[in-house]
Amino acid sequence: MTFTLRSRLGEFTVEPLDVPAHAADLHAWITHPRSVFWGMPTADLAAVRREYERLDADPHHHCWLGRLDGVPLFLTETYQPAQSELAAHYPVRDGDVGMHVLVAPPAATEPPRHGLTSAVLRTVMEFIFADDRHLRVVVEPDVRNTAIAARNAEAGFVVEREIQLSDKVARLSFCTRADYAASLIGRENR
Repeated sequence: MTFTLRSRLGEFTVEPLDVPAHAADLHAWITHPRSVFWGMPTADLAAVRREYERLDADPHHHCWLGRLDGVPLFLTETYQPAQSELAAHYPVRDGDVGMHVLVAPPAATEPPRHGLTSAVLRTVMEFIFADDRHLRVVVEPDVRNTAIAARNAEAGFVVEREIQLSDKVARLSFCTRADYAASLIGRENR
């Protein structure tokens, strides 16, 4: 299964993550200083591979590789909040889907691409909402991650409250289909 979205930056695709084929990319992305909120800044390649093999084996958690014009660019994860630590923090509804997203850090020789992170988030949201069963996206970013908080707001996420998870204080936030459609990022795709 591959999802495709065309944008002014090119063609974005989302496909199931092939852990052995992309472990080196994941390692480089997750251990980059910009990715500190993923909690694995000093992990070696074997540790990253083990973690994503574990997630890949979990029937309630799915990992996806995103590409731009065929080049690996981002990781996104979807999960069932009812089967996660979040279930203890809010009343999970039918149609809720959890989401994480990580955009690869730019190469030192690569010029910045304005709007890239927003375009990735648009792709991820369109991918998730392409499944009619998904009615609301749930995220729980670290409260210190102000960059993703700004992008989430652009996509229509509404912060409900801060919660203490096992590894962080998080902003529990929700985005319905209507919230997304009315958002800055959602309107750009219409």
